Formats: sequence, C-alpha cells, structure tokens
Amino acid sequence: MASLIQKSLPLTKTSTPALQFLRFRGKINIQRPKEPHYERARVIAVTHPKYPEPPKAKSCFKTREERTQQQLENPYNEIIAREVRNWLDHSRLVAVFHLNSITADEIFRVRVQLHKQNLHLKSYGSKIIGQAVKGTRYEAILPLFHSNHCIVFSPDQQRTATLLRITRKVPQMVLLGGIVEETLVSRNQLVAYAQMPGLQAAQAQLVQTLNQAAGHLVQQLQAHQNSFVQVLDVHATKKAEPESTEESK
Repeated sequence: MASLIQKSLPLTKTSTPALQFLRFRGKINIQRPKEPHYERARVIAVTHPKYPEPPKAKSCFKTREERTQQQLENPYNEIIAREVRNWLDHSRLVAVFHLNSITADEIFRVRVQLHKQNLHLKSYGSKIIGQAVKGTRYEAILPLFHSNHCIVFSPDQQRTATLLRITRKVPQMVLLGGIVEETLVSRNQLVAYAQMPGLQAAQAQLVQTLNQAAGHLVQQLQAHQNSFVQVLDVHATKKAEPESTEESK
C-alpha cells in the first residue's frame, strides 16, 4: 500500500537536505564588533526607533531658595545655636582658627592642653554659627566661617598669651581673628594684645605716670618761689660779709 502511494505521488518521498558546514577564519569580537557595510549602516540608522522623551520633573526647575524653604528646620540645630550664643555672651576671649588637615588624636591633645588653661576648644557648622549670630552684634564674624574651622572660648581675656603659646606648636591651626572684651580684632591686633602687660602692671604704670605729672606740676609752680628765695639768700650772704670784716678790724 505504501509503495503504491509512493508510485502515484512521487513528491511524498522523504529526502534529507544537504548540509554544508562553514567555519569562520577569525573569532567574532562581541565587545568591539566590526563596522557594518555602508548600505547596511544606512538601513540601520533609518530603522532605528525614536522614543518620546519622558516628561521632566517639575522639581528640577525649582530654585535653591524654593527647595530650602520646603525643608523643615531641625530643632536640634536651634539648641546648638543657643549653646553657641551662650558661649559668645559669657566669654571675654573668643579666637577663631582655620583648620588644615589634622588627625583626631592631634586635635584631642590640643583640646586637653587648652582645657587645663581654662580654654575651651569647640567646633560647629557654618549653618549653626550663622543661625546663632544672625541679627546680633556678633554678625561681623560670619566671613571667618567659610571653611573648616574651630573656636576657642575663655572667660578670662588674660589667657591670650597662653592661647598663642599653645597653638604656636600646632601649625595646622591658623589664627584668623577673634573677639576680646566685646571688640572684634584681627590676628595682628590679637598678637599685640597678648604682648601687653597685665591689668595690675598697667594700673601701676598709670599711677606712676600720674604721680610724675603731679610732681612735675608742683615743681613748676614752686620754681619761681625757689628761685626768689635763692636770690634773697645770695643777697643776704653778700650783705653779711662786709659787716663781718669790719668787726674783725
């Protein structure tokens, strides 16, 4: 039956296709494929799909002020700002330093040395400093806090020389300026203030100057009287000499 069908329908014969294996001479580089032919590159460029651009977020076009206004203020920053304000109000000496590259161990050793001399080393962010001094008499020190910095507080302004002596051994701390007795001073003025004598020595010099002025005034007032008395004494001695000579004769 099968042979009959094959004879009547010759196309139903099964035949295996001829297979030919090809081998490429070189390896195919997947990372850097070979550039296609010019015609093929044109077809690829024409048939390349173009997708619509996604809509841009509206927040990308907001200004910095609009974005910062929406941020909630951290109440912890207000507490630290009040602490900074308290240090400024109760310190007779405030020194601002610029900090270069320094390790935590070095800054800890400096903090311990300063604390022994009643000098307190603190470090705050520029945002907290600005929040603490905004609208106050200390607002003039804001330009000193644009970089990495630290602040030294002390209730005794006579510790200026000690502060400079300790920080001179730490070249990573660069003195920028400070506040002495509620007066903003520069670095040179702070160094000159440290070289001034103490309060008692200055008072002694003032008393000595006043006494010298008073003594000089008394001498000037008594100068004419003294000269007049001297002239009378000379005249009296000259008059007494002839009388003594006559008595001797």
